[in-house]
Amino acid sequence: MVRPADDPSTGSPDHHVHEDESAPAPPLNAVRARDSVFGGAHRALTLGVLLSVGLVALESLGVATVLPGIAEDLDGLGAYGWGLSALMLANIIGTVVAGRVADRRGPLRPMAWGMLTLAAGCAVAGAAPTWPAFLAGRFCQGLGVGAVMAMAYTVIGLAYPEHLRARMYALLSSAWTIPSLVGPATTGTLAERTTWRSVFLLITPIIAIAAALTLPPLRALRRSGGAETTSTALPWWKRPLGSAVLLTAGTGVLLEALLLTDAVALVVLAAVGVLITVPALRWATPPGTLSARRGLGAGVAVRALLCGAYFGTEAFLPLGLQESRGMSATVSGLGLSAGAITWVAGSALQARRDAGGAGRAAATAAGFAVLAAGVALIAVTTLSSALPSWTALLGWSIGGLGMGVGFNASTTQTLQQAPAERQGEASGALQLAQTFATAVVAGLGGAAIAFGKDHGSSMRATLLGVFALTGLLAVGGMLLAHRLRPGTADRPA
Repeated sequence: MVRPADDPSTGSPDHHVHEDESAPAPPLNAVRARDSVFGGAHRALTLGVLLSVGLVALESLGVATVLPGIAEDLDGLGAYGWGLSALMLANIIGTVVAGRVADRRGPLRPMAWGMLTLAAGCAVAGAAPTWPAFLAGRFCQGLGVGAVMAMAYTVIGLAYPEHLRARMYALLSSAWTIPSLVGPATTGTLAERTTWRSVFLLITPIIAIAAALTLPPLRALRRSGGAETTSTALPWWKRPLGSAVLLTAGTGVLLEALLLTDAVALVVLAAVGVLITVPALRWATPPGTLSARRGLGAGVAVRALLCGAYFGTEAFLPLGLQESRGMSATVSGLGLSAGAITWVAGSALQARRDAGGAGRAAATAAGFAVLAAGVALIAVTTLSSALPSWTALLGWSIGGLGMGVGFNASTTQTLQQAPAERQGEASGALQLAQTFATAVVAGLGGAAIAFGKDHGSSMRATLLGVFALTGLLAVGGMLLAHRLRPGTADRPA
């Protein structure tokens, strides 16, 4: 995250001096107004992009808050993990497709397609009569979310001058703050006083407003003019789109296999899923990712562990608080808000103490340790009624602080080691690792809930197992963080 103090746009106004020195200089306030992300030339696009990212944040945190009630209403607790996995797996495809279309034709079409698909997904999910229909809506939403988020970053690179981009990236990160504060409590209250379907109705008009602000300015933008980076000599399954589709399909097969009750069918289908997923993951990520090779490969692997631990816990925290401790959706949503707020605080703390690379691996390990402590406190609260239920909210506040420190330190260290010509690849790989890990952990947790339900286990015991898994991921990341330090140059894996 870029701090406001690092904003290059606050530099000297000398860059705006007219060649005709006899002409009177424009007033300083006029220069600042014109040379601003909120100036007349950029105002509508800036507001539209920030609103687009904000609605994605609202969708993410808002739906997570009310998902337990949706699953109970639609008889979907046996496949609860798919409520998040369907969105995240589709996100992979949406991101890759939107990026490739933008490279060829500019960002207008993929952004419009993303917003339309997101709105359609909200409509389908909000009107869904059954859990499978709801999951179809979530998959559609995921395609749209992937496209919108990919285009938000693409548009900044194409529409804003270089000295304003850092400011926009900082604003983009802060666009999550307000939805984090008010989203979970708002959607929880809305679901309790009306119906969970109204949550999706709330999101739809925001999409329309964001589209009205964002799309018209994009008509003037064209593709960046960069050459195609994918060699046509590669077979289709090793190209970015092919590997993304295979990764999504293979992971989906694997997660669905884990819900089967027939042991033979489970093993056969799971094996098929693994045989598709592992090679696709290898093709879709930088060399050395699967072995966590020092440098970029380790950075991508660390991102996967970090997001698997954090978002995997977050996916099941509302369920644990509502089903095991009897909290309302509104109060349990405050836990998600608390984690999001302390994430921002942890990120700011790490940004302040960052010393140009020194100590980032240690800071990442410390972030993992704090995150693991937060998960442990949540697990203990879920297991035992001896502790008050609000202790879990405290635990997630602790976890969010660790996530902020670890995410900032590991991302900065990883991108610093990627050469300029591989920055796009590195950023895309980090995003893919985050999405993939979240989908897998959510799917595994959903399978654990289904297994526990079929075999008479209590919800508390099942959720304890889920939090034990995410805690182990945090411990694994803590042990792996030292590999973020620079190593030898990338070699083929």
